[in-house]
Amino acid sequence: MTFDVVVVGEVLVELASDRALGDGVPLTLGISGDVVNAAAAAAAAGARTAVLARIADDELGDVIEARLAELGIDTSLVRRVRGQQGAYVVHADPHGQREFVYLRRGSAGSTLAPEDVVAAGLESAGAVLTTGVTAALSTSARAAVYEVAQRASCLVYDPNFRPRLTTAAEAAGVLRALAPRARVVTPAAPGESSALLGTDDPGLAARIVLGLGAEAAVVTRGGDGVLVVDAAGPREVPAVPAPRLVDQTGAGDSLAGTLTARLVLGDSLDEAVRLGTAAASLVLGGRGGTGLVPTLAQMRSHLGVTA
Repeated sequence: MTFDVVVVGEVLVELASDRALGDGVPLTLGISGDVVNAAAAAAAAGARTAVLARIADDELGDVIEARLAELGIDTSLVRRVRGQQGAYVVHADPHGQREFVYLRRGSAGSTLAPEDVVAAGLESAGAVLTTGVTAALSTSARAAVYEVAQRASCLVYDPNFRPRLTTAAEAAGVLRALAPRARVVTPAAPGESSALLGTDDPGLAARIVLGLGAEAAVVTRGGDGVLVVDAAGPREVPAVPAPRLVDQTGAGDSLAGTLTARLVLGDSLDEAVRLGTAAASLVLGGRGGTGLVPTLAQMRSHLGVTA
């Protein structure tokens, strides 16, 4: 099958609580990780979407495949391997103060390798989305990300810097390596741009990304909206107020997945970003990375757009 969007990365089991973590605190099991959140958004935005990942060959792997199918995500590029399934425990605070504990070192997902990318035939995909999280998982996963960049006809890269996984210098090196191959890079400002690009100024961050060779920079700024910069110049895309604020997990992933899908399906970059901001806004009303996955109709309605 030829896919509109393939998202490459790590699937995680999510164990979430709305209470501070502690002995006896009840946890809800979900399936998340940036790859799942972004792929769910891409599928909901109308794209034929697949995930390229390794997951554990056990009962949790069965749960993962079933959940991906529920989300409309194709699992034919998912490889089942022996080993521990990656997971995280999170206390979700609606105001954004989230407490994450990751259980992923040596996980099945971290064994992703270039041969997985070669076997997937990504050259035929409309676009491939991957992130800095994937590149930070292991040496083989970073090599897989570089292989993705060589093979994707349209690459969208979300730096998604995680200090617990990698250093700023290493993450910046990956960004420099991938930018010349990227259709869109989506850094966040000010935190991520400061760490990876040396500036908290969104406009300067975007110009640096373009100077590295990317076709476009989509700089996310939380409540201040999104700055889009490409050869046509800078444009402001305002944030869309969230109808309900429950959990911020997955909002940025949702924007990236929606953006990628709509680009492949023919929308302009600006329109793809607008729909991505609407998706991210609505996602805040659900608990967990895929607790609320808005449809394309819901995104358009949220923007006040018909058709």
